[in-house]
Amino acid sequence: MIKLENISYTYPFQSQHAIQDLDLNIVRGEAIAVTGASGCGKSTLLRLINGLIPWYFQGELHGTVTVNGTANHQRCLHAISRDVGTLFQDPEQQLFALSVEDEIAMAHEWRNVPAAQIRSRVDQSLERLGISELAGANVHHLSEGEKQKVALASILSLDPRVLILDEPTANLDPESALDIAQTLSKLKQAGMTLIIVDHRLYWLTDIVDRVLIMEKGKIVHSCPIGDLNDDSLRQGFGLRRINVDDVRSQLPSSNSRGSEHIVAKDLHFGYRHGPQLFSALDLKLPRGEVIGMIGGNGAGKTTLARLLTGLLRPQSGHIEIAGERLTGRQLLRHASIVLQNTDHQLHMKTVRAELAAAANGAAAGVNEDEIDATLAAYKLSSLAERHPQSLSGGEKQRLVIACGHVRRPRIFILDEPTSGLDGANLEIIADNLRRLAAEGACVLVITHDLELLASTCTCAASPTTPLRSPCSQAASHHA
Repeated sequence: MIKLENISYTYPFQSQHAIQDLDLNIVRGEAIAVTGASGCGKSTLLRLINGLIPWYFQGELHGTVTVNGTANHQRCLHAISRDVGTLFQDPEQQLFALSVEDEIAMAHEWRNVPAAQIRSRVDQSLERLGISELAGANVHHLSEGEKQKVALASILSLDPRVLILDEPTANLDPESALDIAQTLSKLKQAGMTLIIVDHRLYWLTDIVDRVLIMEKGKIVHSCPIGDLNDDSLRQGFGLRRINVDDVRSQLPSSNSRGSEHIVAKDLHFGYRHGPQLFSALDLKLPRGEVIGMIGGNGAGKTTLARLLTGLLRPQSGHIEIAGERLTGRQLLRHASIVLQNTDHQLHMKTVRAELAAAANGAAAGVNEDEIDATLAAYKLSSLAERHPQSLSGGEKQRLVIACGHVRRPRIFILDEPTSGLDGANLEIIADNLRRLAAEGACVLVITHDLELLASTCTCAASPTTPLRSPCSQAASHHA
């Protein structure tokens, strides 16, 4: 079905190969997981298969990529897309319409499919992903996880022979990840070829036939996923665990912890023309703890983070720190927030300049020595003079978190800080969050990452009360 022969590829203006001397054969109906440390070439491999290389990304390509019997360089990108569907890591990159059903219908309209068939395919695709209730929703009002599902529904409605998924669970709660796993299992049984790039591996144990581990642009190891139970093998490549416990129901409530709190009292909030998200919400967040903010996709976690940091104003109610009632402007002086899309938060010409700009917003002065120490803590010292947009995804993630950290905030909120991170990068982030909490900050982590929750969080909070009960199937998933 897919064959890569003696492939080497170098991006424009780069001197090092992104892929080097790579051969790969994937048979029809096979499910492959591709993993490895950030920057190892996983995304480049996907771009070779779906034709973005060479038809969008230019660069220097040697070798032949064949999909469904035809070499990619012999047909145009839209012809390749009839065989290969791709779910990108950032779903916003592939959403073009305003409403969910229009988004799914759009590609069929371009292909001149009759209206009745379009209606049927839209309905079937929405039902397959369990999002029929979102049919008329504005895509800009969806959570990141909901956008991910809409993008996948749009792809599956086109019935591709090959489905490529780049970090498909990065923004999904464990229950939604389980739903995606079940959907992919059915697609595999129906004969679809699956290529899944992911750092989170626990949800793939019953789907993939083999795992390809990449390093420096090469496939350095191929094995059944069960072989990654070997800690020395897994840690040697900086990979995530395949056995993950769900501790969400075991973490104590943040309301019962600590002596000095950030307190939200009687919060009411809803977006204009939308439903009320919070009604009389009371919440206590203690200092000195790493708090996991948990709840399903669309539960209001990101909205609550924006309220707690002063980026949004509640319709009524207020927020206190150490008993002092603060305005939104005052909250911004004491808070740092790291949002999901790192590119929206990087504006300077060098990594060091990003940290210096962030330090200027600190409530107390931050000197050069502290900036150097923060660079070192996040393993960014060697990248200090690099342009932020030239970094890998994992490096950008560490940088935006370092920028929030260097401000020495009293409350530090991170929205999915480990999405798309390998095992080694996850540990760097986890170590620094624990250190910041030990220094007296309130660290609030909005996350669906069960590994991060288990290794870092000491208590839990939720925008809804009581905390949601985890799905029994996802409560503890073992290979």
